[in-house]
Amino acid sequence: MPSESKSRVIVATRGPVASVQLTNPPLNVIDIPMMHELTKGLAEIESRPDISVIIFEGDSRAFSAGVDIKAHLPDQVQEMLTSFHSVIRTIVASRKITIAAVRGACLGGGAELAAVCDLVYTARDATWGFPEIKLGCYPPVAAVALPALVGQKRACELILTGRQISGDEAVAIGLASRSVVAEELSSSVQETVAEIQALSPSALALAKKSIYAWDAIHFDKGLARAEKIYLEELIQTEDAREGIAAFLEKRPPQWTGR
Repeated sequence: MPSESKSRVIVATRGPVASVQLTNPPLNVIDIPMMHELTKGLAEIESRPDISVIIFEGDSRAFSAGVDIKAHLPDQVQEMLTSFHSVIRTIVASRKITIAAVRGACLGGGAELAAVCDLVYTARDATWGFPEIKLGCYPPVAAVALPALVGQKRACELILTGRQISGDEAVAIGLASRSVVAEELSSSVQETVAEIQALSPSALALAKKSIYAWDAIHFDKGLARAEKIYLEELIQTEDAREGIAAFLEKRPPQWTGR
């Protein structure tokens, strides 16, 4: 099986299936270099008409624990948001069928990346969550995408409390497609891939385009708005700076409401 190994992403192809593995131990944190590698790898996959399925995965410990906290600092935050949202927009706009295979920690930006895939298969004991609010921040992609996926009230609970949930609960609320024991995750994904491979790639692409025709318009506009609020308002607050600093300094944050 031909493969391309990079510092933080491994892209491998077998027939019409491309596997994109996040490899940034110990928890596959998505830093800016990984974002650039993902953007390049996805562009290469998208240019190949022989590929119809993309599988995103991490390892047994973590799909991804989220975006690098250091990248939220003022000197990096604009590049971070632009780069990460470019990856998200590429996944959302892809003509390929995208599948997330989730084990272990699936948090913050990692959960956002998984959530925007077409199909999401999760280990029952995986840990899902959007903990950004505990750092004095919020997850822009989740803020836009979650209400359509799980409903406004559930989206508010996840985003405004940072509560973590299991893979089983992620399925129950509509955040994931199916949950299985971790040992059966790969076989479950492969069963679905086999079903997809028997179908017309062009019909699949057009069916996907139709499914997202309305939501895609609102997602793109909503993400641009959420990004603008994040950069022009949130990151200017004392609490956002305090939350990030407290995390990096391993101490409780001292909120001021400013």
